[in-house]
This record gives sequence, C-alpha cells and structure tokens, in this order.
Amino acid sequence: MQALIVSGGHLEDSFIASYAASHSFDLVIAADSGIGFFARSGWTPDYIVGDFDSAEPAALKRYLGTGNSQKPVILQFQPEKDETDTEIAIRMAIDKGCGSIHLLGATGTRIDHVLGNIHLLGMAMERGAKCLMVDPNNRIRMVREGFALKKEEQYGRYVSLLPFTPEVTGLTLRGMKYPLEDAVLRCYHSLGVSNEIAGEQAEVSFREGVLVVVESKD
Repeated sequence: MQALIVSGGHLEDSFIASYAASHSFDLVIAADSGIGFFARSGWTPDYIVGDFDSAEPAALKRYLGTGNSQKPVILQFQPEKDETDTEIAIRMAIDKGCGSIHLLGATGTRIDHVLGNIHLLGMAMERGAKCLMVDPNNRIRMVREGFALKKEEQYGRYVSLLPFTPEVTGLTLRGMKYPLEDAVLRCYHSLGVSNEIAGEQAEVSFREGVLVVVESKD
C-alpha cells in the first residue's frame, strides 16, 4: 500500500496536485496545517491528524461541517506531546500497512522541522517502510543498503550522499561523475555533496552505515 502525507511546511498547491495526480495512493493523510492544501483544492483526505495549533480554522471548519458528505476521520491531539504531527501521520500510515510513503510539505523555513522530518525517514526505514520527502526541488530518502539510480528516473540533476551514521564504510560509486572505491564517508565532512550521474545509471554500494540520499534539481 502507498500513502500520501501532506504536512504543514511549504505548500505549493500546483506541485502537490500534480504530484498526487501522477501517483496512485491507497491512503491520504493531512498533518495539521497541511489541511490547507486540501481545503483550497477541494480534495478530501482520509484522515486529518494533529494538534491543530497551526491549521487554518476555515480549513478545519470545511471538514468538520455537517454538510460535507465525505467527511474524513479527524484525530486531534494535545499540543504537549512527544511526537510532531508529521510523526503521528507517518506512524499511522505504517500501522495501516503502507510500505511506501510520500511526504510532501515537509520542507520550508522551519529548519528544526526539516531536520526532524529527515530523522523520521529513519523511523520509517527501521519499521520496514520506504519514505520519500519530496518538494518541487528535492527528493530525500534514507537507505542502509546499496541501490541503483537510472538517470532518466532521477529527480533533478544532482545526487548528494550524506552519512547519517558516524561512518559509512566501503562506499563505492559507479557511473557517477565523481566515483569512489571502497571509501569511508564520515560525518562533519561535505565529501558526498553534489555528485552527478555520468552514464545511464549510477550504482551505490556500501558495507555498513546509513545514508541520506538527496536528489536536487538546482
């Protein structure tokens, strides 16, 4: 099963609508102020979750009203909680059997939330789900095993590999502008930033560690 979560970061309505139309989702969740996109687009999510401290009152009212024949399930939480609204949404998607999660509206001006959301990619990974954080310019994921990326399928021009563990060992990059062979990628360095796919496909392999993979358009 595949889930779409719209969180409360930067929301570019045309991008979200286009992205949603190009994928098939079994479950759609609005996290707190992410409900603004749905209210403006006239689209009804399956669930709305959050403490609603930043959600637009008019947007919430639209789905709370009795005149809406397709009311979503609304789950409200206390603001004083351990998890962010986005974490609650991701955990819900996994609990409902979604092995693939697309997280939109997860970037923006709140860098603390952006970093927190990147950490949540690891939470999903640990629970066996693949989670992608996507905005108009970036696609971000977390991996603990090697992968191949075709140039025709990449998201933009650049591919950055950032260690999420203190070290990523045995890193080998093939088919990339800047190849590596059995290298060690360490935290607090920028070695893995702004690589490019040189051929038709890039191959990334490593022995131990966790990588954050960022594909960027500019």
